Amino acid sequence: MKLVKRIVFTAIAIAAFCAISYAQDQKKAIEPSGTYMFAQRDTCDLFMDMYNPAPGSATSIDGVPKPAIIFVFGGGFIGGERNNASYLPWFKMLSDNGYRVFSIDYRLGLKGAKNVGITNSKVLQKAIHMAMEDLYSAVNFILENAAELGVQKDNIVISGSSAGAITALQADWELCNRTSYAQVLPADFRFAGVMSFSGAIFSDEGLPRYKTEPAPTLMLHGTDDKLVPYNRIKFLNLAFAGTNTIAKEFLNQGYSVNVLRFKGHGHEIANNMITSFLDEIQFLESNVMKKTKRVVDAMIDDPSIPVPSWAKATAADLYNN
Repeated sequence: MKLVKRIVFTAIAIAAFCAISYAQDQKKAIEPSGTYMFAQRDTCDLFMDMYNPAPGSATSIDGVPKPAIIFVFGGGFIGGERNNASYLPWFKMLSDNGYRVFSIDYRLGLKGAKNVGITNSKVLQKAIHMAMEDLYSAVNFILENAAELGVQKDNIVISGSSAGAITALQADWELCNRTSYAQVLPADFRFAGVMSFSGAIFSDEGLPRYKTEPAPTLMLHGTDDKLVPYNRIKFLNLAFAGTNTIAKEFLNQGYSVNVLRFKGHGHEIANNMITSFLDEIQFLESNVMKKTKRVVDAMIDDPSIPVPSWAKATAADLYNN
């Protein structure tokens, strides 16, 4: 296993500039190849949009098929939408590179909630588990219709931004620990990979540990994130563990992980999918497809990354604490 440590300064790489230019040059927004209802809840029906690989794109490398990628949108569990315009250029980049993408709905468990935090754990835990339950339902729908959808059952990567990243990380952690929530998935099912853009794991059993080896995981996070902790928030046996804390467990145990830490940046990294696209592709091709335990731990110093006003929000701003 090779550990790569690197520091990338303001010229973060021509790759980032190329990825941004690519997205800006897109004249036609990508349209879903199909939309499917995957679950019915008491309060709503849940849908997913599927984006097929672009015609003529390479859907395999050396005979190994590229994974399907499920995406869970962000929005603090109070808002957001699966087809938000900000995500479409990223979906198109994945499609153009031969990946099939599923962008899913989930229930917003913190809508109208007050005083959200580690000391008011039940409301936060419930919202995360609601979203995770919906993600598991989407996975089961895809597994049950794999042939029709063009998906290999053992080749599914989950990804998410912010609340969606929390959902994705939580889903793999609970699956590895075979919690009661994860029992809805087939007993032999494992995710092929996880991509987290500013995520965390909520645990009521102290800092999160894995009973079985987690899927290869890519984590991006700003070191100064005020909304989703980069480190951790802990109270008694409750822990909200961010990328830095989860990464320590991965590195200590020798798990397959790529960590991109953005020095001085906040929650804007939750929407950094385009800038880091080449890192994502390398992770998918090396760690997921080739199953190489390529371990990357990178501190990126790039002040040129834009900081929108929403990225400065805190939990108090979001939930009117």
